[in-house]
Amino acid sequence: MTRVAAVDCGTNSIRLLVADVDPATGDFAELDRRMRIVRLGQGVDRTGRLAPEALERTFDACREYAAVIKELGAERIRFVATSASRDAENSDVFVRGVLEILGVEPEVVTGDREAQLSFDGATKELLGADHLEKPYLVVDIGGGSTEFVVGDDRVRAARSVDIGCVRMTERHLVVDGAVVDPPTADRVEAIRADIAAALDLAEEAVPLSSAATLVGLAGTVTTVAAIALGLEEYDSAAIHHSRVSLERVREITGELLASTHEERAAIGAMHPGRVDVIAAGALVLLAVMERCGAREVVVSEHDILDGIAWSAA
Repeated sequence: MTRVAAVDCGTNSIRLLVADVDPATGDFAELDRRMRIVRLGQGVDRTGRLAPEALERTFDACREYAAVIKELGAERIRFVATSASRDAENSDVFVRGVLEILGVEPEVVTGDREAQLSFDGATKELLGADHLEKPYLVVDIGGGSTEFVVGDDRVRAARSVDIGCVRMTERHLVVDGAVVDPPTADRVEAIRADIAAALDLAEEAVPLSSAATLVGLAGTVTTVAAIALGLEEYDSAAIHHSRVSLERVREITGELLASTHEERAAIGAMHPGRVDVIAAGALVLLAVMERCGAREVVVSEHDILDGIAWSAA
């Protein structure tokens, strides 16, 4: 077993996983998994730069993670950075800060590599699940981008496109620095149009309707699942491998779009950092399910973070 530390730094959140991993046997023992909402991608779609306050929030989380990694004695660290740091003109500031704190340079991976890691993390434990038909379509809805991967025992096609819960919210639902709450019909339609165009791009590389099982990853999907399950607080074990029907996703999306900030914040399983961006994320999930003809989504708590851990080992 090799003790590894995996860090996934996305547009909205930064997450840490420390685990003992044996790639030869497939053994995987999780020691610590945690997440902080840092909103690294704050304003990137508009300015093209990482904001100083967003960088400081991210570096503060990195300092916390460095202490955990040291305490648990991880032998290897892999830090993967995704959409926000790919897009920013001043990404060099981000890279230097992470290197100083964690002693490892963040890998600003391509969208296709991000998709591969997500697929590995989500499907390693599904490959023996006889009740789930192959091929899988793994969809990772992030803050700035969404990854689509079709595969069975290995990846067959992948594409990353620039739609995500933070990017769609900032582009269409923010006026004078505040989120329009609830959004008007024309703003919702503008989001739908952006998503549809992005799905057209994804379909140029990934046959979305060819998959037998849709697997959904990341905070938007798990939060929708928590709402569907009626959880009073977030319960990872209950959410992992739960299934949410297309009809239920459609209902929840409508409810989120019609709700106020206070109503969404009162949902027991809602992370405070997702209150303002969950409606746009739900729109992405709903559009994906409608486009690929999925009657349900299988929800996975294992995603790119687990894929990073496997690769580190």
